[in-house]
Amino acid sequence: MTPPEVVTRWLRLVVADAELSPYLIGVDLDRLAKHLTASLTAALGGEPAADAWRGLGLSEAQHRRVVDYLVGVLWAFDQPDDRIARVQRAFAGEVQA
Repeated sequence: MTPPEVVTRWLRLVVADAELSPYLIGVDLDRLAKHLTASLTAALGGEPAADAWRGLGLSEAQHRRVVDYLVGVLWAFDQPDDRIARVQRAFAGEVQA
């Protein structure tokens, strides 16, 4: 499992979500993927994740669903629970008010 592999699967899930996909219209997905990869790499290293979703207008519930997709991908890659929890906390901190 590499961060780019995780991000590729994560973005596929978000893009396939009928409620979330409209927020990605006009978004440069390659650029977003690079940003998400850097954020995930930081989170896996125990550092704060940069807010890759800022400005897309997601509600708190939608943002939670995006993070849930990430957790699902990490789980599918059979990552340790502590690593998944660390990444989840890092990305959940991005929730907008």
